Amino acid sequence: MTEPASETTPSRRRSVYLLPNLFTTGGLFAGFYAIISAANGDFVHASIAVFIAGLMDGIDGRVARLTGTSSEFGVQYDSLADLVSFGMAPALVMYHWSLSSLAELGPLAGRLGWAAAFLYAACAALRLARFNTQVAAVDKRWFVGLASPAAAGLMMSFVWAFSDGKLGTSGPELRWLALAVTAVAGLLMVSRLRYVSFKAAPRGDRVPFVVLLVVLLVIVILVIDLPRVLLAIAVTYALSGPIHALWRRRRGTPIGSDGTPPEQMP
Repeated sequence: MTEPASETTPSRRRSVYLLPNLFTTGGLFAGFYAIISAANGDFVHASIAVFIAGLMDGIDGRVARLTGTSSEFGVQYDSLADLVSFGMAPALVMYHWSLSSLAELGPLAGRLGWAAAFLYAACAALRLARFNTQVAAVDKRWFVGLASPAAAGLMMSFVWAFSDGKLGTSGPELRWLALAVTAVAGLLMVSRLRYVSFKAAPRGDRVPFVVLLVVLLVIVILVIDLPRVLLAIAVTYALSGPIHALWRRRRGTPIGSDGTPPEQMP
């Protein structure tokens, strides 16, 4: 009577391990869809797809931890999917939407456009590689450098906010600003600036009442004008790193080489 149970147990474990990887695959598909949509000139749907990839990226890790199915395979697969969704996809969407129009100004400007897109993609790859090698050696409360999903959110909220027709602007009109946003987003990823990771946020079923009010206010604002609000949030978070670094410098607080205070370094 025990043999059937032993035969079913491995398949059950395989189905559980499959669950977080399905969310990772969903994020990978969303990134791939964003690239296809941008090539077809559908930049709104391309931007939304990258945000969906970010949602999938946040879910897969939590599902793995809740079900106890974290694995080295899942970690590596997640990094490869992130490179597509938050590295290649935002770079190509921005290039098709705006940076490609720099070629109209001459060969040099055209090369600047695709070079900026490549810079962003390469910085995303370097950011992910550094994160994987230092994940156990840094303070969990902070990201060293702008996280790739946040950088992708900055890029795609910028595209979405100015391509839905409400502001009366187009990608070619904003090509120099798009060039700056792309380069800055890429360089922030490989910087030593610290960003709050929110991983140390309080967990559980009880939160202060003011938190519920803030969440309700954010939801209402998002409903009013989703792309512009997302852009404001992305810009604020991207600027928080340099502002925090300047604030620490004014206070004279030393920072270790990996972006964490020396007393928190391993």
